[in-house]
Amino acid sequence: MPDFDYVHKELAKPNVTLSLLYYEYEQQCRQNDAVPYSYRTFCRSYTEFAQQFKATMRIRRKPGELMEVDWAGSTLHLQDRDTGEAVTAYLFLAVLPSSQYSYCEATLSMTMPDWLQCHVHAYNYFGGVTEVLVSDNLKVGVTKHKKHQVVLNPMYRDLAEHYGTVVMPARVRTPKDKPTVEGSVGTLSTWVIAALRNETFFTLEELNKAVGIKLAEFNRRPYTKKHKQCKNREEGFETEERFALHALPNIPFEMASWQTTIVQPDYHITVNQMFYSVPFQYISNQVDVRLTDKLVEIYYKDSRLATHARLTGSVGQFSTLPDHMPDGHRLFLTHTVESSRTWAETVGTSTQAVVEYLLKSSRAERQALNATLRLEKLAQKYGSDELEQACEDVMRIASAPTVRVIERMLINSIAKSEPKLEADMHDDYGFTRGADYFGRATDGSRNN
Repeated sequence: MPDFDYVHKELAKPNVTLSLLYYEYEQQCRQNDAVPYSYRTFCRSYTEFAQQFKATMRIRRKPGELMEVDWAGSTLHLQDRDTGEAVTAYLFLAVLPSSQYSYCEATLSMTMPDWLQCHVHAYNYFGGVTEVLVSDNLKVGVTKHKKHQVVLNPMYRDLAEHYGTVVMPARVRTPKDKPTVEGSVGTLSTWVIAALRNETFFTLEELNKAVGIKLAEFNRRPYTKKHKQCKNREEGFETEERFALHALPNIPFEMASWQTTIVQPDYHITVNQMFYSVPFQYISNQVDVRLTDKLVEIYYKDSRLATHARLTGSVGQFSTLPDHMPDGHRLFLTHTVESSRTWAETVGTSTQAVVEYLLKSSRAERQALNATLRLEKLAQKYGSDELEQACEDVMRIASAPTVRVIERMLINSIAKSEPKLEADMHDDYGFTRGADYFGRATDGSRNN
């Protein structure tokens, strides 16, 4: 017979049940070459000792429809090698209600990265995705949950969109919306947390290895209450639910974070002391930024404005796309010696000669580029033909042409053409009325 004083003492500890204690009692008997009593006798004998027993009920679900997730209420512990202090570890649970096939994993926190990473590991463990994901109203998953409105955390929404599933959080203070995982919290707390209560772990990897062993034992443990066709959760999953799961995406989920910022007057935003460009039309607007390890995506009212490769290394680097710049800025950025020569060839030989002189005679390359840029602006203002003619005239009379002389010749050329234009307007449109309009003859007499 087992030591029921020990059994009664152990049952006072969190998550410890008669099933677990019988399993440990049975293993101990096998190791000592003794024949254990049956579970029924074990329970009846303890009932006589302490009058305590509890039963549960399971609800069948459609295969592949739901995955329920939650954190276990009880915690695990690691031991720091240096100080000997206990470090708290939290147990993530995911359950498929149809077969009750379960997954669990220990983490050092319940923050968003751990929450999302555990979902990814759960989908990989199951080898597929369910249609609906049922979670609790944790802040890491749900920003707002009112009667007719559910607002998901952007990172949690990204995960759901990546896996093609729908997140349906349980109603506030309504655990019956996810009864399977609520029941599994207690069961897995027993078969994982309580089963490891007497073992010591120094790293999270060691702990999760032990958790994986206990999880496999739990999924292979025979059904005790209800299930005639399959003997355990693993068999039930393989025969009744695996086929109904949707395939995993080809591309692994990449965790992202979100933040909000303002587009600065230089049409850049600042992210971790790095600068990324946005179309200049959105200066002073508030934008949402999605950050991954490799990309920076910028959104304005759910419309993506820009995508940049994430900068690494020393702070203060710029990622600027030419399409985001105003025309004048883009012209300045792309203005080089080669581009100046290419542009001059499109205008004419005289302009080309002036550009070559400016490039060779200037003391600094930037000084020459500024001069050729002024020439390009003169072509935009007065026309390429007029600029070519002005350059030809300057080259004929001066051995050292300057942009200022060329601009003065263009201004004088325009000024000389204005009187002729005014005379043509008088002749063509009759703006001068004449003596007949006022009733006088050309000889000075008045018409009756």
